[in-house]
Amino acid sequence: MKRFIAYFSIAALAFGASAQSKKSDVPHSSRYEIERDMPTFLDRIHEELTYPLAWGNSDIKDYCVWNRTARDKVIELMLTPPKHSSSWAPEVVAEEKRDGYTAQKVAFNLTDYSRVEAYVLTPDGDGPFPALVALHDHGGHYTIGKEKMIRPFEVDAWVYDDADKWADNLYEGQYLGDYLAKNGYVVISVDALFWGDRGRKEGPDGSKHANIAGNFQMLGRNMSAWMNFEDMYTAEFLATLPKVDPERIGCIGLSMGAYRSWMLAALSPIIKAGVAVCWMTTTDIQLSWEYGREKGGFANCLLGVRNYLDYPHVASLACPKPMFFLNGETDKLFPTVAVNKAFGEMRKVWESQGASDNLRTEIWDIGHQCHKKEQSECLKFLDKHLK
Repeated sequence: MKRFIAYFSIAALAFGASAQSKKSDVPHSSRYEIERDMPTFLDRIHEELTYPLAWGNSDIKDYCVWNRTARDKVIELMLTPPKHSSSWAPEVVAEEKRDGYTAQKVAFNLTDYSRVEAYVLTPDGDGPFPALVALHDHGGHYTIGKEKMIRPFEVDAWVYDDADKWADNLYEGQYLGDYLAKNGYVVISVDALFWGDRGRKEGPDGSKHANIAGNFQMLGRNMSAWMNFEDMYTAEFLATLPKVDPERIGCIGLSMGAYRSWMLAALSPIIKAGVAVCWMTTTDIQLSWEYGREKGGFANCLLGVRNYLDYPHVASLACPKPMFFLNGETDKLFPTVAVNKAFGEMRKVWESQGASDNLRTEIWDIGHQCHKKEQSECLKFLDKHLK
């Protein structure tokens, strides 16, 4: 079988080559059961992943019963959620008037453990307005989080430069959150744990992600799920804001933000529509000898879920909500063969509920990005379903 290694950043390649050269002289057994960081019996495990709780595989034929059962199983496997605070206790700590909307930094109790500062953008006017949870990407870039979505203000000088460079790279210089606010949406964005203001005291270091995720597991928690729970809490907080229409709340994100977006739409009844740009796949292709290993695993690793549901099956819990999944033909992180297979699984669910018009799945001739053209199409979709 032809094998080739999936996409790595230049920095990761350089690091890997350096590490390999240092380890090449270390004595080791000629026998092994790990290759390319995967078990040599990978194909046998794939044969055992039959996804018995997926719609169509499960013996549950009532969709509402299936949706509730599958969602409960996912929540169960996300392990212990962070404790809710007894009060959000919001406080506006800074404010800036922008063209057609106002930007605020709002401190609030996201959980009983974490008081965070979010960016909240509110259009001019009385409202109530439709609203969006803007979920930032991963990118192996941890110094900023919410600033990837919303243009920062009243921050250290390096943050402005860092955010602008990131926006130039993935968003064609247009901050997605600001673009949506200017077009009539209240937008909130919060740092995920490990990013931005919620990073490591010792400084950002992606190599520590595995250690931290392991420590969470030792504590009976799941770091990836913790992020998803916090996203659900963010949606709950957003629904309490005075200029927000709680019946018109959606979510949007690129890359890890896309994963977070469809997870949020699947798990939160507050979310009425969602957009996910450049994150959808199936496990059998994404984690395979041919295509290598999907990156960023600790940001989307829910222990045990694969024994019941694959990624598109979990995303299908959002059915019959309006959802827009957009991936790139030249996106090296997500092979189109896997994307198309996942899209097919999701279409079966929406079609079974007579809601095929609510599911939009497309692959464009783009890479891993959400440039102005993509943002414009996302806005059209959200306007159709939330305005």
